[in-house]
Amino acid sequence: MRKCPSGCRSLGIGILFFFIAKCACALTHENAVAMAAGDADARIAALARAVADEPDARTAAFIQALADDAVKFKGERVWVVKDGQGADPVTGETTALPEDAEDVMNNNRLRGELDTALAALQLFGPDRSARLAAVAALVKEPNPALLGLLDKALTTETDGTVKTQLVLARSAALLGSDDGAQRLAAAKALAQSQTPATQLLLNQRLAEETDPVVKSAIQASLRVIADGLKLGDYLGTLFTGISLGSVLLLVALGLAITYGLMGVINMAHGELMMIGAYATYLVQGLFRTHLPGAFDWYLVAALPVAFITSALVGAALERGVLRFLYGRPLETLLATWGISLVLMQAVRSLFGAQNVGVENPSWMSGGVQVLANLTLPYNRLVIIAFAGAVLLGMAWLIGRTRLGLFVRGVTQNRPMASCMGVNTARIDTYAFALGSGIAGLAGCALSQVGNVGPDLGQNYIVDAFMVVVVGGVGQLAGAVYAALGLGMASKLLEGWTGAVLAKIAVLVFIIVFIQKRPQGIFAMKGREA
Repeated sequence: MRKCPSGCRSLGIGILFFFIAKCACALTHENAVAMAAGDADARIAALARAVADEPDARTAAFIQALADDAVKFKGERVWVVKDGQGADPVTGETTALPEDAEDVMNNNRLRGELDTALAALQLFGPDRSARLAAVAALVKEPNPALLGLLDKALTTETDGTVKTQLVLARSAALLGSDDGAQRLAAAKALAQSQTPATQLLLNQRLAEETDPVVKSAIQASLRVIADGLKLGDYLGTLFTGISLGSVLLLVALGLAITYGLMGVINMAHGELMMIGAYATYLVQGLFRTHLPGAFDWYLVAALPVAFITSALVGAALERGVLRFLYGRPLETLLATWGISLVLMQAVRSLFGAQNVGVENPSWMSGGVQVLANLTLPYNRLVIIAFAGAVLLGMAWLIGRTRLGLFVRGVTQNRPMASCMGVNTARIDTYAFALGSGIAGLAGCALSQVGNVGPDLGQNYIVDAFMVVVVGGVGQLAGAVYAALGLGMASKLLEGWTGAVLAKIAVLVFIIVFIQKRPQGIFAMKGREA
């Protein structure tokens, strides 16, 4: 079902005052019945006449009530229903609703026409953004019957940007004209509107056009629009690749410790991410129930909860299982794979097998409109920044703190570190808990861009291992290059070959790369190796 364009659900007070002052076409009982009852074609024709004739406030209010499914009819009478009471749409008087009054039924086609009519009514409102949204809606759904209204809006509009868009909306409406000359002029004018909506409109008209001259003009305009949209498509692909790379980096940072530094092939790393995502889901539920006024800040509280929860599970995993398996990679792989199955089943038993919904806070909803066909979502921008912050924090922790010194010492020379008084067993637990906690942070971030379910970790674990191996075992800089490189390569190839072949191509490249350079992009040197 189509949604009403922005701002068209409530008519502005300025619009109503405008129509009251003009009052060129007062609503009559006959007009109301024609818009509410009968077949779809007749109702659409009546609606178009009502809007084109500069409707008064009562007509505008009645059209809004039709869009809101708040109208009933019986025979030659119609009522606007509000709070269980019926009101005459012409006089406004409250009258009793007959028990057998029928609801006015709107199919998708009628809802689209009602949305277009409501958008047209916004053309004279005081809010500039509402007028721009109305014009954009009329460009997407042009209606030749509204040409008179568009002409009137052009004569009264003072804002240059809105006026330019009104000209395009008028050209879009003329594209459906019976006059070939008007269609030709409209096709040439629409080349100036280099937006996906105009491109779709021209493609639809191209399939219906029979005049070869007009058809040629439409094709020329489509070529101009396609050239104008190329930059946005290219930048959008790059941004999508960077976004995927930031997600892979978040997932791989935990493995950079548990696998890169400790040498543990942890097949349960994806399930530790899943635990962080479900911890975020629980914090969201607590805020919705007990702190609804602070709901927009639940994600801030969820970050430490996700980290601590996954870190505790990781510490228990290391103390209970992995400390007996150090130096035996095959047994470690099999044990952690079995643990991953146990964790997935535990989550299914607690939360069910279906995905759960985690909402974005309001400050992460929406996006930045850069170009006509390029919008950068806020949630993706936040995750890219968050991945950078986690990377810097992890680099500082490993390279500049006492814990990081101990972790590097134990992983490079365990006997010597033990001789120097380092409690190697405790450091192993701390390091594994740190890697697991970072996996929990990755799960918290992933909950903002996709569904949260028991299989969440399975979608990323293989790619995360590839990032660590390609980047170089234990090398944070290599993980950054590998994550961004694999992310952008995947998205660029998807545009040419499709998602499946792109995945295969990336995997083949990684196999060839590892054969030629098994140490990764950045190899350990000297005493570190």
